[in-house]
Parts: sequence; structure tokens; C-alpha cells
Amino acid sequence: MTYLKPGFPELPVRMRSRPIDDRGYPVPWFVGKTDAGWDFRVIRPDGIALAILRDTCWLCGDRLGRHKVFCIGPMCAITRTTSEPPSHLDCAEFAVKACPFLSNPDMRRSPRPMPEGSSDPAGIHIPRNPGVTCLWTTETYKTFPVAGGRLIKLGDPSHIAWWARGRTATREEVEESVNTGLPLLQKQAMEDSAEAVVDLAKRAGWFRANLLPA
Repeated sequence: MTYLKPGFPELPVRMRSRPIDDRGYPVPWFVGKTDAGWDFRVIRPDGIALAILRDTCWLCGDRLGRHKVFCIGPMCAITRTTSEPPSHLDCAEFAVKACPFLSNPDMRRSPRPMPEGSSDPAGIHIPRNPGVTCLWTTETYKTFPVAGGRLIKLGDPSHIAWWARGRTATREEVEESVNTGLPLLQKQAMEDSAEAVVDLAKRAGWFRANLLPA
């Protein structure tokens, strides 16, 4: 039997039935299994479509309620777009405390080649660790088609919480992430169209006026 890694925060009740890998990490519902075992970089077959169709939590796999919580970075909060389905609040809070990538701004994605047959999520992804995570709670969202699949458009937030290093993020930490990430979005917008540049400026202005922590 494999046991939970010492020092981990308490597992949410819904995640206690999830398997534990050989490192002591609970395996989220979305994680795919390869010949070498669980690989947290790999999404299970049709995982995104199944989670949306069944209205289930991305992390524990149980049914969601009225409120949907998305774990996103500041750039996704600006564009209100993400590739990953929502979770329960307690599952999402566990993730931002326990996940090495979400809780450690210095953590980088593994340079190891992806397993054969795996595919990247749809959309354009910024290859960086934003250092802070937004838990965006909403009652609504919808999907829309893009090259390579579908993305998720977030509904209006009923609550926003910012996390960094496994605790509540400071305004300075969020602003630093925005200031270093926004130029990457602006570059992409300029390559797209003048309309995209204007739209991004409006979204960034709304974000700064409404979503930054006090």
C-alpha cells in the first residue's frame, strides 16, 4: 500500500478515494496512465469532454454542484478563457496548496518528452509558471471551438481568490505576475489583429479594476 506524502495538507473528503502514486501524491481524476504508470502531464482519454459532459470535478471526479471553480493563471483571468474544466472549491484549494507547480513559483514544467499518443490541450499556452493562481468561482461557463479542440469561456465570477506558495497571494505577487505575463499576450494580439489588441486592452483594464486583491 502506498501512503500519502508526509507534510501534505489534509485531503478533501471527495479525494480520499483517489489512488496514491509511488511518490505519495494523490492522483487527480484527470491524470492519464501510461506504460510507466501515472503521468500527471497526461490527460486521461477524452478527459476534458467527459468532465464537461458529466459535470464532474476535474480533480476528484465527483459530481459538481451549482458553483464551479477554475484554477487559472492571471492571463486566463484576463482573457476569461481556459482549457481545463472546473473543480469543487475544496479540491481546488487542496491543489493550490499541494501541487508542486501551483505552490512553488520556481517550479518549471518537466522537459521530458511527452509519452507517445498524448496530445496538448487546445489553444495557445504560455510556457511559464505564473507564480500565482486564481480560483475563479462561477455558476456558468461555455465551450467554443478552436484549432485542436475546444476551449472554455468563463462566466462572471461570484468569488475570486488568489493563491501563491500555498497561501493567500499578496497584491504585489499578483501584479508582478500580470506585469510579466501581459506582454506575452500583447505580442500575440498584435500578431492577430488591431481588434485583438483593443479587446485585450479592455480586458486587462477590467481585470485591474475588478480582480486584483486588496
